[in-house]
Amino acid sequence: MKNILVLGSGCTKCKKTAEVIEKIAAELDVNVSVSKETSPQVIMKYGVMSTPAVVVNEQLVHSGSIPDTTKITSWLKEA
Repeated sequence: MKNILVLGSGCTKCKKTAEVIEKIAAELDVNVSVSKETSPQVIMKYGVMSTPAVVVNEQLVHSGSIPDTTKITSWLKEA
């Protein structure tokens, strides 16, 4: 199972990012745990300056926008 953390203030883009990741994971039949984190302390721990940001298995993979389908698919298909 992949643990995915969406970092952000809880804004519309942050919520949309989590929804898109969950949707694509379901389409690909990949088991994921998607959670959202709004704590500024946690967000800063990852060195994120712009949100939404995405952390996959404790590795920051994206920040500053809603990721596109191609990027999300590549994260989900990685071993």
